[in-house]
Amino acid sequence: MYQEFYGFRELPFEITPHPKFLFLSPLHREALGNLQYGLSSSKAITVLIGEAGTGKTTLLHAALASDRCRHVNCVHINSPTLTRAEFIETLALRFGLSQHATESKAALLDELEPLLREGRTLGKVFALVVDEAQSLSTELLEEVRLLANCETESDKLLPIVLAGQPELRDRLNERGLRQLKQRVTLRCELQPFKLEETAMYIATRLRAAGSDASRIFTREAVTLIHESSLGIPRTINVICDNALVTGFGLERRPIDREMVADVVRDFDLGADAVGSPRPIVDSGDEPVRGAAKADDESQADASRSRPLFSAFRGH
Repeated sequence: MYQEFYGFRELPFEITPHPKFLFLSPLHREALGNLQYGLSSSKAITVLIGEAGTGKTTLLHAALASDRCRHVNCVHINSPTLTRAEFIETLALRFGLSQHATESKAALLDELEPLLREGRTLGKVFALVVDEAQSLSTELLEEVRLLANCETESDKLLPIVLAGQPELRDRLNERGLRQLKQRVTLRCELQPFKLEETAMYIATRLRAAGSDASRIFTREAVTLIHESSLGIPRTINVICDNALVTGFGLERRPIDREMVADVVRDFDLGADAVGSPRPIVDSGDEPVRGAAKADDESQADASRSRPLFSAFRGH
């Protein structure tokens, strides 16, 4: 719709987990490393916690697409309201087992364990990723724990990733789930972006789409995007995309604070949407030193949390 007007090769703020637009804050980089290690090294259970929209699914896709996990075959379950019978049936079907394996847990394990062992002899790792894990029933979390017990004398056969919102942290502290918590070998927690990370995130996606960040948003617009999104990447994408639609309709660029404010009002966004906003630094009229590039160098800068406001116009 607005690609030609802004000079984009493709849309920069889609909410699908496109690897081309991957941006790693220091916490995201640490979480990605943990996921890669947990999956590739067959650790029992890796826990990934983060608010909705902070990039858990994007990181999971990035980990599985990495060279370190090229030998990992992953089964993904994202329906936390399954019954126990439905959970067993889903596992059997997604692991490619027979119809008989869907009938009971014993039948499932009779076919699953030989499959996992055979895969290991061929240099393959089968893994299970459970999304929205905070909503799993206690019964299903117990089934996950028992699946984590599939092992040889030296290796776990089925590495598991539990990804969920902060409520998952509380679930794991329940006394009845203490045996599950004891099997957690890696744990990482994502946080919303800080102001400078929001700026770097926006600039990285704009450059990946083929445009210069300074031509698209002002610094004041970026500051308001951060304040209104509370640093949540998915919400940043929604605000930016709709601000670009507004700018296209008005035939105005760059996007200024006023246009972003219109979008924020339309979507009824603000500090109460998720919680209290994180502290931000003063953007002022002078650009903060440092600029990111949408390549490996920019990712290194992200790891050091260098600010990026020199990439945007100051109005």
